[in-house]
Formats: sequence, C-alpha cells, structure tokens
Amino acid sequence: MKEISITDIEGIKVGHAQNFDAGTGCTVLICEKGAFAGVDVRGGAPASRETQLLNPVNLVEQIHAVAISGGSAFGLDCAAGVMEYLEKNDIGFDVQVTKVPIVCGASLFDLTVGDHKIRPDKEMGYEACENATNQKCLQGSIGAGTGATVGKLYGMDRTMRGGIGVYGVQIGDLKVACIVAVNCLGDVLNPETGERVAGLLDEEKKKVISTEEEMYKQYQNKKNLFSGNTTIGIVVTNGKLNKAQATKVASMTQNGFARAMRPAHSMFDGDTIYALSTAEVEADINVIGALGAETMAKAVYRGVITADGGYGIKAYKDL
Repeated sequence: MKEISITDIEGIKVGHAQNFDAGTGCTVLICEKGAFAGVDVRGGAPASRETQLLNPVNLVEQIHAVAISGGSAFGLDCAAGVMEYLEKNDIGFDVQVTKVPIVCGASLFDLTVGDHKIRPDKEMGYEACENATNQKCLQGSIGAGTGATVGKLYGMDRTMRGGIGVYGVQIGDLKVACIVAVNCLGDVLNPETGERVAGLLDEEKKKVISTEEEMYKQYQNKKNLFSGNTTIGIVVTNGKLNKAQATKVASMTQNGFARAMRPAHSMFDGDTIYALSTAEVEADINVIGALGAETMAKAVYRGVITADGGYGIKAYKDL
C-alpha cells in the first residue's frame, strides 16, 4: 500500500479559488469523462445541490463535478460557474441541443469568519475550474477550507482553524483517495494515535479540550448552535462501482468522519460525503469502502494540521 493524492486517479482534476480577505472560497473536483456517483448525508443541517439526482432510482448515471464551498447556502451559487465552464468545454449530459454538466455540490458555514457579505459565487466557481489540475492537490487554508473552523461549542472565541485535507492509497491497480473540507462542531483527532489535535480551546486558549465532555456537562441545554458547521468530503476510486454501490461506499466512508471527529454527525453539522467511481478496475466494494473510511479519517487529520492561523483564530501549527 502506498500513499497517493486524489489527483493521482486518472481523469480527476481539483481546483481551488478563494477570497482571503473575506475568509471564504470553493474547491471543485472535475471528472471530464463522467463518474458514477453516490452520496451519504449524515448531519442534520446540510446545504446541498443535486443530492436527489444521485438516488440510484433516478435517470442520470454519471456526474462531471462536485463543488464544495463556503458561504453556507449562499455558496451553492458557485456551481453555476462550474456548469458554465464545463458547458464551454463540451462536457456534460448530452441533450442534443447542448450538453448539460451534472454538478453536485454542498456548502459549509463560514459566515462568522472574515466578511459574511462576500460568498463564493458564479465567478469564483468558474475560477476554481480554470485552476483545476491533475498535479498534487494543495491542502490547508485554501479553497473551501479558507474559512473553515473546528471546535465551536462555545462560539468563535475558542475555536480553531479547519481546512482542506487530502489523502489516498494505492494497492496494486486499485486507487482510493479522499478530499475533505473540515469544518466541524467538535474536535479533530489523529486517527492513528487518538490524540486530539484541534478543536475546542480551553479558556486560556493554550490547549484543546474535549467538546464531548463539555456537552455532557450541559446535557439539559438545548441551545441552537446556529448550524454553523458541516464537514464535506469526496471519496474517489478507480474501482468499478454503479450508482447504488457508490452510495454504499459513501456510507461506509462516513466511518472516517467518526474516527477523526468527535462528535460527528450532530444535528448542528451537515456532514456529507460524495463517492465517485471512474470504473476502471475490478474490486470488492467492501475493500473500497474500508479504504474509503481509512483515507477519509487521515484526510480530515491532514486538513487541520496543514491549516494556517488567521482571522484571529489559532491553528494546530500555533499550538
């Protein structure tokens, strides 16, 4: 087993665009030839686009891009720019008069970082496509991870920086890799050691404490945490999957969130994972799903340890 990047899977490109002053951005994963896809939404506060299209009973078999953005539901606008770029490049579902790009997307909440009046839009989505490459994928405080934060139980004053994380593996001809924008309510752990590396800071802002333990102390408090979270991931494989199988792999890959984030899948998160298959290699779905969970957990970890401090918010590097 060797480590790879998500862009080491043939046919996959990733591009970022962001506004550092406003503290927001978007990340686009493009598969020009199309990919069989599924989705699994576990969080209670999702903001998403074309989710129902991925239901295995529906018509379209393949998608051409997934757009991850900040800006909460406003950020879904960036997908229009992705569609424009793909149509101009003759990529999409052939409807005779043109090709309609199938672009799924989900947005995370970063409105409390930077300038909440500036969100990812059509122009930013188009720019991310122009920046898309099959070279090594950038990580940390970039793209959809620009305004990402973690550990928000007590508000933004004691939170830490999230970010974009990437991790993948290859076994023989089989490749499985993940990209994720980490923006969770709770804490992030090193999945190999269990060490809590980012999340809720103590009152002195010198160390990370347990969000779950703090929640347990106030179990009677039903406060609304403004649904200000959501971690969005994509798992991609060259293993052959149909839509139903891709949906199952997305579900299995959610285990990676549970291994690396505490808590995961809360009512205040919109945790969503897309699964894409370029369908080139015969492989056991159970193996793909298991590798999806492993690589997603490590991608989540990478997302916070590569992030930079900013906007008055500390990062792992600062501790």
